[in-house]
Formats: sequence, structure tokens, C-alpha cells
Amino acid sequence: MTKRLAAELEGIRVEVPSNIPVMLIREIDEARRVIPIYIGEAEASSISVALSGVVPDRPLTHDLMLNTIAELGGEVVMVVVTDVREHTYFANIHIAVDGAERIISARPSDAIALAVRAEVPVFVESDLMDKVGKSAVTSEESDEEEILDDFREFINSINPEDFQG
Repeated sequence: MTKRLAAELEGIRVEVPSNIPVMLIREIDEARRVIPIYIGEAEASSISVALSGVVPDRPLTHDLMLNTIAELGGEVVMVVVTDVREHTYFANIHIAVDGAERIISARPSDAIALAVRAEVPVFVESDLMDKVGKSAVTSEESDEEEILDDFREFINSINPEDFQG
């Protein structure tokens, strides 16, 4: 078992010219390496809605999942991005239930969507970060501005029809 590194969701960006959403998971220490993970548009929208604080009239898929876990007596305690195999990333959702911890395998985008909603810590396995982490080279202030600009652009591109079930 490798060491877990504390991490955070740096943001969701849209890669140009492919227009594919990329979720950026950043290590929280002095190295501040980043793992870019391509995700689907629905998951990017779900994460962005949660980050913006918008509460939809009806629960979105990840809200429903979190509500179901709570109704069954569980609580999401953390998520861990664990591995990449053949360009596919893996994560685990750690859920406390009846004094025991259950670990559910998940896509990183789904795990992060739950972590944002549940306000729980995010971790990355150190072996994975060593394998695919990219060094961050920009200043923190410009990173924050760029993230905010990308987020605003993404939110402005969302249509209400994107959330109709």
C-alpha cells in the first residue's frame, strides 16, 4: 500500500480545440503536482454546479447518490484517486457505515463530484502522483484567476436543458 497524498480539486477546464473537459487534481504540499483527468461533460457539469453552490430543484445524479448513502446510514468520509491503467483512472469512495468503513470503486469524476458535495478530503496515491503528476509552474494568483475565468466560461456555456432528466 502506498502513501496517500492530500489533494484538492484545482478546477475543471475545457481542453482546446477538442472541447473535452479536464479535471485537475492538485497535490497539497510544496511540490503541488497536478494530475489532469479527462472526464465527461455530464460529470463536469455536475462538479461545476456543486462548486458554484447552485442547488437544483431536483437532485442531480450525484446528489441522489449522496442522499441514498445518507438514508442508508452511511457517510462519505474521503475519496482516493488510486491508479491509472490503459489511460483509465480509478478511485475509491470511502464510506463509514455502522462503525465500519466500506470502500467503493468509482470513476475519479464521480468520486470528486461526491467529495465536493460532501465536503470531504481528497487524496491521491503517491505512486500514481509520481507516475503521472505534472509539475505546476505558474504562480498561485494567476492559477486562481485562470481557474475562475475557465469556470465562468464553463458556467456560461451550461444550458438549463443540460439538467433535465
